[in-house]
Amino acid sequence: MRGAMAPFAVQDLSRSRLTASAGRSVLPFSNLLMPLRMGGSAAIGFFPGAAPNAALARNRGLGATLGRIGSLEVRLATRPKEIRRAQRLRFEVFYGEMDALANPAVRLARRDFDAFDALCDHLLVIDHDRPGEPAVVGTYRLLRQEIAERNLGFYTAGEYDIAPILRAHAGKRFLELGRSCVLKEYRNKRTVELLWHGIWTYVLHHGIDVMLGCASLEGTDPDALALPLSFLHHHARAPEDWRARAVAGRYVAMDRLPREAVDPKMALHALPPLIKGYLRLGATFGDGAVIDRQFNTTDVLVVLPVSAISPRYKAHFGPGADRHAA
Repeated sequence: MRGAMAPFAVQDLSRSRLTASAGRSVLPFSNLLMPLRMGGSAAIGFFPGAAPNAALARNRGLGATLGRIGSLEVRLATRPKEIRRAQRLRFEVFYGEMDALANPAVRLARRDFDAFDALCDHLLVIDHDRPGEPAVVGTYRLLRQEIAERNLGFYTAGEYDIAPILRAHAGKRFLELGRSCVLKEYRNKRTVELLWHGIWTYVLHHGIDVMLGCASLEGTDPDALALPLSFLHHHARAPEDWRARAVAGRYVAMDRLPREAVDPKMALHALPPLIKGYLRLGATFGDGAVIDRQFNTTDVLVVLPVSAISPRYKAHFGPGADRHAA
């Protein structure tokens, strides 16, 4: 969507899990069933109709359909089967197309799921012209602060100590973005613009002040990623009051090259499209990277106050987020 005011480029969106999978080690199979007992997303993964989604109640006053472009609709999932379709897409992209390591339960279900799925709202792009039942071709997972605090916390906290920035901005409302992916043939301007339109509509409806989450660079060798990591450290580091540090034991220094050795043009070329998109919006980045071996990535923390978003993007979608209204 370059050149069309959309924040993301159109290629390489398959690995854009804005909250990375936190690199958690593979658990014993008995532990993987724990979300079933908790009423979590494993129930959504295995049993039709289990763990009914509360999206309508959580989003009272916000219609399920958030926008359309041609046959593509962006909407919130309102039924468990819609969440299962999003999980199936995530499995296809993360585990089928990319190099993620599936645990036994995920492999059995052929869906990417965790305990956070039942707590989150799931943003979907659906193609109504695809043969058969409407197909989910893009998705994002959204977790609001008030829901996180009543349940498992933010998923990002598995990689970054975000508590200090939450305390420093106690009056602001945070939204975590994660598990974003797009089916390969739909990685284009229309799909990405609809996803962002849906996020922006959601942000406006809920009065969100800050978006955060983890973005990924492919590979687990930080020295091989020295140029993009060093660029983010020297040129896009979050101000101190917005800067969260990678958790102890997982911290990887990002300033692998001195500032004078970083060629900004080459560094931007080396960054994944998702991260370049958030830079365009006005995002800054946390202190330190985290290696996520399960997903074969190196993750960085993105912090994006709504007040920092480029005015041209706000103008593009409009104050009422009605550019692609259904």
